[in-house]
Amino acid sequence: MRWLSMMLVLLPGLAFGAASQTFVSPRDQVRLVSAANTAPGGKIELGLAFRLAPGWHIYWSNPGDAGVAPVVSPQGAGSFGPLAFPPPELLVQGPVTDYVLSGDVLLPFMATGIGDMVTAQVRWLVCADICVPEHAMFTLALNGGVSAQAGLFAPSAIVPSPFRASITSDGVLHVAGPSARTVAAARFFPDAPGMIVNAAPQRLAFTADGLDLQLSLAAGGPPLAGLLELTDPAGGMQALSVTPAPARPAAAPPYLWLAFLGGLILNLMPCVFPILALKTLAIARLGGGAGARGEALGYTAGVLIAMLAVGVLLLALRGLGMAAGWGFQFQSPVFVALMAWLFLAIALNLAGVFEVPMPGMFRRVSGGNSVLTGMLAVVVATPCTAPFMGAAVAAALTAPVPLALGIFLSLGLGLALPFLLLACLPRLARLLPRPGAWMLWLQRALSVPMFLAVLWLAWVLFRQAGAGGLALLGLGAACLLAALSVRQLRPLGLAALLVLPFMRLAPAAALSLPGSEPYTAARLAALRAAGRPVFIDLTAAWCVTCLVNEATTLKNPGVQTAMAAKRVALLVGDWTNKAPEISALLSENHRAGVPLYLYYAPGVEAPAVLPQVLSPQSVEKALLFVNKN
Repeated sequence: MRWLSMMLVLLPGLAFGAASQTFVSPRDQVRLVSAANTAPGGKIELGLAFRLAPGWHIYWSNPGDAGVAPVVSPQGAGSFGPLAFPPPELLVQGPVTDYVLSGDVLLPFMATGIGDMVTAQVRWLVCADICVPEHAMFTLALNGGVSAQAGLFAPSAIVPSPFRASITSDGVLHVAGPSARTVAAARFFPDAPGMIVNAAPQRLAFTADGLDLQLSLAAGGPPLAGLLELTDPAGGMQALSVTPAPARPAAAPPYLWLAFLGGLILNLMPCVFPILALKTLAIARLGGGAGARGEALGYTAGVLIAMLAVGVLLLALRGLGMAAGWGFQFQSPVFVALMAWLFLAIALNLAGVFEVPMPGMFRRVSGGNSVLTGMLAVVVATPCTAPFMGAAVAAALTAPVPLALGIFLSLGLGLALPFLLLACLPRLARLLPRPGAWMLWLQRALSVPMFLAVLWLAWVLFRQAGAGGLALLGLGAACLLAALSVRQLRPLGLAALLVLPFMRLAPAAALSLPGSEPYTAARLAALRAAGRPVFIDLTAAWCVTCLVNEATTLKNPGVQTAMAAKRVALLVGDWTNKAPEISALLSENHRAGVPLYLYYAPGVEAPAVLPQVLSPQSVEKALLFVNKN
């Protein structure tokens, strides 16, 4: 009994103190705890300990779009420092995105200038399907000895980032160091409201020296700072405190050079082959004469004018909220039909069947009509996307207007460069052969690719409007032939009326590949949830680059075998006609048009983006490389 009495006397000094009474509700249990049972010098670490019922949560220091973080204030002597919060959870409820905490949560803080008794008033908001504001007054006696609650005060899970971080003006958070081998997912939580659009997706991509996380910066918000959560492929998470430095403004020259190179390569793409007839005849007619410079400058001016017009139209449509991208006009059956009839007239003219009674552009390729020839070259080139073009055009659609138009002009300058060289280098023009009778034979031969272009456009129209569309196209061609035969324009009026029924015709079945399924966002999510690797082909019937890639690579037996061996699900997104889901996927990957090829490896959030011009080796290498990570 004497031993028991001594223990009762010593109980206040043992590890049973440093905790207040407990606030209890059906939603939570809350108390004030301390890391120690004494406050030497009046300074001590305290904490609010929450035990939240399943389904209930409180809010992080930055609650997000709605909610209120807990607040603690002293009652009596002393002062309290700010609450320290652990890494939050993301909670999305419809259009509202919040940053919350659930389960067992400790919010530590420092108290100074206190005595042996601490009194604190606490207010907090606890939510599930409904939100309930709660408050309590807590009293904690510091009786000396060791605190039984000291084990709750573990080192913070948030550590300063060891990586250099920067943020661009368009919201790209770059973190130098992490790679696809160590990071499977990333999420940024801003320290304060008004820094970013909380509901905007955060797209993860990897660069040569780290990772990029695309954020949507709030207009006029404070400088960015916050918490970066990095999840490794095994599911482990590290929380890094980052304050990214403003990145140097993105220099215009890289985008301008990308556009210039893309336009230059566009001269070699399959979609431009039909216009080579006009370009080749123009070169031949120059013949090194005195008019070479004027003809070349006229063609260049036509290209630049048309490219600028395309850029202005795209930016205007984007500004109106329409998902318009490179080559979008070919999604209209009316435009495709008009282009087919135009190409037919040019082909007949080149073949010598008719002398087209229209502006000289259709009779001659040089002279004062070189500007119109350059404009036509741009129209014909839009169904194709050359290397470097995808990133440049996508950047143009999100860049300030002056830079955006500069990118389109650089694209046109690359496309017109072969002719521009003739204007700048007279000696080069003098190397061209003299005009002669051989040009007539060349003109006849060059009508062939124009006729092939008509057949291609007819096939595109069939994909868009079915057999009915082909019938209307044939009637329009007959009206065109009648107009050329009688050298009158009246039959063309009937052809113009034929474009109206295209609006109501049903499209043909969507494009596909052997063993493929149509792309939908839901199907992609289901396949990824099942752990399947997924390859996505975004294509269109009017995209010649897409069709060449599919014929030479995606239908290649070796590629098909490699995909089957790895159980890769193949999804095809047909953008021949307007498709909002495909437009959304293009936008997510910062592309303005097709083709786009994505490979999603199991367990890796960000897809690998393949080149726009494919080869069997590039596809097989991409599959092997991503799977190794």
